[in-house]
Amino acid sequence: MDIPVITRIQTRHRILDWSHFARQWQNIFGLALVSVFIGVALFAEVLAPNPDIFFPSDIAWPDDPLYLNPHPPGDGTLLGTLPVRVLHRQMDVYTVLIRGTRSALLFGLITGLSTAMIGVIIGTISGWVGGWQSGMLMRFSDAMMTFPVIIAVVFIEQLFMAMIGESSTISLLEWSYNARLAEIFRSIDPVLVAIVLFSWMPYARLTNTMILRVKQKEYVCASRALGADSYRIMKNHLIPNSISPAIVLLARDIGGFVILQATFTFIGLSSRSEWGELLAYARDWIIGPGGNLLTRWWVFLPITLALVLFGIGWSLLGDGLNDWLNPKTRSMKMPNL
Repeated sequence: MDIPVITRIQTRHRILDWSHFARQWQNIFGLALVSVFIGVALFAEVLAPNPDIFFPSDIAWPDDPLYLNPHPPGDGTLLGTLPVRVLHRQMDVYTVLIRGTRSALLFGLITGLSTAMIGVIIGTISGWVGGWQSGMLMRFSDAMMTFPVIIAVVFIEQLFMAMIGESSTISLLEWSYNARLAEIFRSIDPVLVAIVLFSWMPYARLTNTMILRVKQKEYVCASRALGADSYRIMKNHLIPNSISPAIVLLARDIGGFVILQATFTFIGLSSRSEWGELLAYARDWIIGPGGNLLTRWWVFLPITLALVLFGIGWSLLGDGLNDWLNPKTRSMKMPNL
């Protein structure tokens, strides 16, 4: 039996779409970088069997019994070590790099997906309702965009410290004595919460603009005429046909959020990023004797390259998705039957 004509058209469109994506070398490069980081995260236990991320090395150096100096790559330390003077121990750079990939990827995905979900929901409701309600939501989004994320991180971190009784000002749990609640707040990353609460606005504005266009289409009007409720229309028609820009923005933001987390850890506002914490410990050793930047290259170069390539990979993937999902940027023509 012959394949129906419409099925052949859809199949050929999918093939041509992928061909168009694959013809751009930067798209393949970005996809390859993202795939490498995902692979490293999935097989972190195999690539770095030692579960101790920060202080895995028990190697003794006769010339450095107090672990005060970084040591170059050698037997047992593929990328060298970095001292943590407070604890008189050594960081294994390779272990931090590999094990930190999983937490970085998980942070980026959770933060990006949560941010996108909030923004898409608000933008969809705003665009569908319209009127003064939409105007108020968009003005609220504009106001939120002016609030610096770094201030939100400081505020939320202090709030969490107060909730778990570690603040020098007030312990809110002195009123409730709820140890389980304190443990929950201790496990939450304030950087993640701050980014999610203050980064959803671009998604809302993009989605709102798309919804305002899509809701005027004939199939949406037909669904309303047939008695479909607002939830069904938004789920089946508005969101599927308006979410492409949000997907593109999400791909770009995942890498940016991980770099932002590492930056906050580096400046001392958080300690949840292994990559950022390694860079924070390495700052005193970056410039070697005589001002040579590469004297102790292993303390900063591997992690710096990981952060740069992580951000580049997701950014290139976002650019490729933008070219792939946006029909205005495609040069693809309808295949001949």
